[in-house]
Amino acid sequence: MDRLYFITHTNEKYSYFESACLALDCGIKLIQLRMKHTEEEQFRKTALQTLKECEKYGARLILNDNYRLAKELGADGVHVGQKDEALSIVRNSMNPNQIVGMTCNTFEQIVSAVKSGADYIGLGPYRFTSTKENLSPVLGINGYRNIMRQCRQAGISIPIYAIGGIRTEDVAELIETEIYGIAISSLILQSSSPQKQIAVLRKQIGVSAK
Repeated sequence: MDRLYFITHTNEKYSYFESACLALDCGIKLIQLRMKHTEEEQFRKTALQTLKECEKYGARLILNDNYRLAKELGADGVHVGQKDEALSIVRNSMNPNQIVGMTCNTFEQIVSAVKSGADYIGLGPYRFTSTKENLSPVLGINGYRNIMRQCRQAGISIPIYAIGGIRTEDVAELIETEIYGIAISSLILQSSSPQKQIAVLRKQIGVSAK
């Protein structure tokens, strides 16, 4: 899995689909289509468009929440939150080769997610972010250090992504906690030079530009 994980968002410049295309153009190979409060048919239409683009780029597409649609369309996986369908039900409903990720805020939640079959974790938020409603307690760098230390001690080795309001200057410290990767959204969409921004991030996490 790519160590840079792009989560779609929309603003005055980009639609959800356009934001995914931007990330793909910048070389990101892991995209989450997140379209909260969107009607099913519009989500389906955008998912199909995005899936076709991801296939062109050799990238993986993860759908947010809607595991039934992810299975139906043959998306690479689904991402669920703590208040969504139980992870064990989602895992059993998906094909074995499809990825299941979960958002966590505590070490205990990570342990539970791993036991229920999660393939990766989105751990956060790092700081306040306007792209997510009903935000869990902000972790900050010390929160990541403590949780990642507990994960190492428990032998948990699945990919864990830092998520939530991450800025360029945060990445080096986060990588030092032995986090697997970084999830980004506004950092790219608000950049005047997304390509250069991605190159900087890849250098910081020790991954060659693709």
